[in-house]
Amino acid sequence: MSHDSTAAPESTARKLSGRRRKEIVAVLLFSGGPIFESSIPLSVFGIDRQDAGVPRYRLLVCAGEDGPLRTTGGLELTAPQGLEAISRAGTVVVPAWRSITSPPPEEALDALRRAHEEGARIVGLCTGAFVLAAAGLLDSRPATTHWMYAPTLAKRYPSVHVDPRELFVDDGDVLTSAGTAAGIDLCLHIVRTDHGNEAAGALARRLVVPPRRSGGQERYLDRSLPEEIGADPLAEVVAWALEHLHEQFDVETLAARAYMSRRTFDRRFRSLTGSAPLQWLITQRVLQAQRLLETSDYSVDEVAGRCGFRSPVALRGHFRRQLGSSPAAYRAAYRARRPQSERPVDPDPGGAGAPRPPAPAEPAAMSPEGSVPFQTRRTAAPVPAAAGVPGQRSAP
Repeated sequence: MSHDSTAAPESTARKLSGRRRKEIVAVLLFSGGPIFESSIPLSVFGIDRQDAGVPRYRLLVCAGEDGPLRTTGGLELTAPQGLEAISRAGTVVVPAWRSITSPPPEEALDALRRAHEEGARIVGLCTGAFVLAAAGLLDSRPATTHWMYAPTLAKRYPSVHVDPRELFVDDGDVLTSAGTAAGIDLCLHIVRTDHGNEAAGALARRLVVPPRRSGGQERYLDRSLPEEIGADPLAEVVAWALEHLHEQFDVETLAARAYMSRRTFDRRFRSLTGSAPLQWLITQRVLQAQRLLETSDYSVDEVAGRCGFRSPVALRGHFRRQLGSSPAAYRAAYRARRPQSERPVDPDPGGAGAPRPPAPAEPAAMSPEGSVPFQTRRTAAPVPAAAGVPGQRSAP
């Protein structure tokens, strides 16, 4: 799932300055960056694949700070270009940032701001979004990053509309992606935008990856919240919600437990986690349903009840909306991938009154799977708390 700019208003487009070239891609590297994310744009934009029908880009590898640059595994890199080379690029890619708690070098931020002002397309892969945010390029824009870091990005930069569910977000002249492999998705999207589906498909075949992955980060999300939540008064409310997912309660209940109005609670929760409370609650219930479908023989009706949904219909609707399949189809697909020895055993396969495994005392961490249909849309504001869910005050 992605947001893209195919319907972006013309006002968002910037004319590329005369000294910049559309076909030139600058990749900005920093010391401490992960080697995998760093290598993605180098491979996509730096290798001549014209024999396969892929138009060639001209790659500039630029050091964002003084070298040598040390990367994961103790490798040392020497970038052939410095920040001055960015002035020629029509696209500037920040593959990743070494630490979400460290401020990027001001010289690099200035170079990114100048590039953006001169019409360059700015791309942040994974934690590279933190660099773009530090430069002010994500203010009032939709963006994503690795789901694990999305709450921190939302809290540290409250003006950024962070959506942790997306694989990538294309907001026209500023693009961001989720973690690791989602960087490939975004780079393929850039090739598709520049040169069409055929070129992107040819490149995908060379890389042996899908030309366009369906789905978003929902399948990988767990209950992770910002580390800072432990010191926040809402931590107790969040912990209570996770321990009582099998009960039917709504966001009004959580707001009351926090001694806040619904409006104040919504604002505080979003600033802390990067997600609207209703959407977060629905996601946690769906994750719990995934876990039970994977590890038990409960019927779909029983799973719905044990995850706090008012009815199996509500479970099916939210499950399909988030994961692109029905609960029954998800269970069948999950079990088909598992060895026979690891599958749950029904103690009374033919009996109508077969005993069920006991309900867990508290929900365990989830290991979601699934897919979400690809959608083409551009967002200029946060994704609604519960898209397609009538009645914001009702329990899921």
